[in-house]
Amino acid sequence: MVEEARQRMNALGAAGTPFLFVIDFELQSPLVVERPFEQSTFLFDINGLKNHSPVHQPLNKAIEIEKFPISVMRYQAAFNYCQSQIHFGNSYLLNLTFPTRITTNLTLEEIFYHSRAKYKLLYSDRLVCFSPETFVRIQDGVISSNPMKGTISAHIPSAAERILNNQKEMGEHNTIVDFIRNDLNRVAKRIRVERFRYIDRVETNSGALLQVSSKIVGNLSSDYPKRIGDIMFELLPAGSISGAPKVATLKIIKAAENYQRGYYTGIFGYFDGHNLESAVMIRFIEKQGDQFWFKSGGGITSQSKMEEEYQEMIDKVYIPIPKSDPIQEKPQ
Repeated sequence: MVEEARQRMNALGAAGTPFLFVIDFELQSPLVVERPFEQSTFLFDINGLKNHSPVHQPLNKAIEIEKFPISVMRYQAAFNYCQSQIHFGNSYLLNLTFPTRITTNLTLEEIFYHSRAKYKLLYSDRLVCFSPETFVRIQDGVISSNPMKGTISAHIPSAAERILNNQKEMGEHNTIVDFIRNDLNRVAKRIRVERFRYIDRVETNSGALLQVSSKIVGNLSSDYPKRIGDIMFELLPAGSISGAPKVATLKIIKAAENYQRGYYTGIFGYFDGHNLESAVMIRFIEKQGDQFWFKSGGGITSQSKMEEEYQEMIDKVYIPIPKSDPIQEKPQ
């Protein structure tokens, strides 16, 4: 499946043919779709590039959301295993995630149309993603990545200063920036950090969050369109949601999480025939039978505290519809 998807992306890139791509974390079920896109299967908004008309009507209902996260004991066991592997020197940064069952009075389609995010994808009645994180962007031969590491509630006093001065968060962010620099160096030249640890504000149903990102860029050779599949698969899985060193850390993640991430923490994007825009599939709700599962997590280092990481996993379970809209979250 991977080789077929890679070759098809290369062929479409060489021909200058636009296509949508959706690639899962385990690289088992990559999708490459040419225009026209069937709206019954895919709806997307990729940093303003859409295959649908916007919905201007309000929801006209108070939104209800209830979270049912995994137990602290289950998370503690996985966290302890990850810490042991870090102390053994097998990893120095890894991303630990789990699914949280949620109940809501929204459909996946309503979440797609009314949520606010830079990147949104609806895949049938199967999943919805509303991601704030760029994977890679290619514009006129310049490739860039914006890894996101560090999240804090904007309502905490001096939130921006606290997240930027937090030693654990700083170390984690420095590690992932260095990791992404090395990844980009495999496909491009003249790698450099253009912006370091800047803050984006995200409005959610539970209030605003601040998220810390950096921007790393490099230059591709002039024939990059015919290698577009090679470039994308060479960078997968995304460093910000796996860890370092990548191969060893992926084995640790699989043992600790003990579930299939599927399309969660994979990537999706669009190639317009020359330029490319893509996102990491975080902030993600999957429908399994008649249940909704919100998958979330965060980076673990030797300085991580279990209680804080567990709470961060829960805090990331949100729908990015601002509180100015009619929203009501049930207490846990």
